[in-house]
Amino acid sequence: MIPLPGARVGLVVGDVVGHGIAASATMGRLRTAVRTLADIDLPPDELLTHLDDIVTHAEAERSDTSDEIPGDVGATCLYAVYDPVSGVCSLARAGHPAPVLVRPDGTSNVVALPAGPPLGLGSLPFEAAEVTVPEGSLLALYTNGLLAAGDVDERTDVLRRHLASPASSLDALCDTVLRTLSPTPGIDDSTLLLARPRLFGEDRVASWDVPVDPAAVAEGRRHASVRLTAWGLEDAAFVTELVVSELVTNAIRHAVALIRLRLIRNETLVCEVSDGSSTSPHLRRARLSDEGGRGLFMVAELTQRWGTRYTRAGKTIWAEQLLPTR
Repeated sequence: MIPLPGARVGLVVGDVVGHGIAASATMGRLRTAVRTLADIDLPPDELLTHLDDIVTHAEAERSDTSDEIPGDVGATCLYAVYDPVSGVCSLARAGHPAPVLVRPDGTSNVVALPAGPPLGLGSLPFEAAEVTVPEGSLLALYTNGLLAAGDVDERTDVLRRHLASPASSLDALCDTVLRTLSPTPGIDDSTLLLARPRLFGEDRVASWDVPVDPAAVAEGRRHASVRLTAWGLEDAAFVTELVVSELVTNAIRHAVALIRLRLIRNETLVCEVSDGSSTSPHLRRARLSDEGGRGLFMVAELTQRWGTRYTRAGKTIWAEQLLPTR
C-alpha cells in the first residue's frame, strides 16, 4: 500500500519466478522500482511499462553464462490507484490475476481487466481500466498461488464466496480465506491483500471553477479562506492563500482550458489546481535582480511537499501541508 498525492492510494501485488534467496533479492529490486515509479505518480499502465523496461534492460546487461532464467523475467504485477474523491479505481496488470470486487450487497465479480504480458517479455502494451468502487465495497488482490491447487475457475468461485462472507475485521477475513484455500503450505507462495476503500464526502473536499482572468485569483483566495474557516483550520489560512495565489496565477498564465481549484482535508491539507495545459512550472532560485520566480520557491518552503500530476486532460499541480496542531 503506497500513499499518493491527493489522498489517493496505490495498491500493488506481484510475484516472481523461483524461490529462495535469489527470488527474494529479485522481489526486493522490483519492489523498490515500483515504489520509485509510484512516487513519480505515473498512471498504472505507464508504471508497468517502465517496470517492464527496467526488467528488460537488466536482462540485457546480464552475462549469458548461466542457463537459469532470472526471477524478474516472467514476474507478474498488478498495480491499482484508488481515488477516494471520485470513488474510481484505475488498474493495470502484467500477467497477474485480476482482482475481485465484492459490493456491499454481497455480489462479487472478477474485475474485467486487460491481460498484459508478464514483465521482461516486451511483447504487448499494457492497458489500464477504471472501475467505480461503491462505498463499503471490498477489493481483493492476490497471487496465483492462492488458486494453484485445483481448477482455477472453481477456486476463484470459492474465493469470491468466502470474500463475501461476514467477518469481524479484514484480518479475520484474510485468515478465513487463507485457511480455506491454502490450509497447508504448497509449492507456491500465497499472498492476499484486502482493502475496503472509503469515499470522501463534501465535508472533506471543496472545489471551484476558476475563470481565465487574473482578477479570479483574489476570488480563489476568498473561497479557500471561507472553506478553511468552516473546517476549523483558520491557522492554515495564510499558507493556503499564498499557495492558491501562486498556483492559480501560474495556471492562468499558461492555461488553455478551464481551471479548477480543489482543497482536500485528510491527514494533511492538499491544495490542487488543475488545467488543460501540459506546461508545468519549475522550481528555481531567483537572482536578486529578478522580478519573478520566487512564488513556487515560497510554496516549496512553506508546505510539506508539492508536485505535478499529468493526466489525459492536462495536469494538476498540488501542494500538501501538515494540519495545524491545537
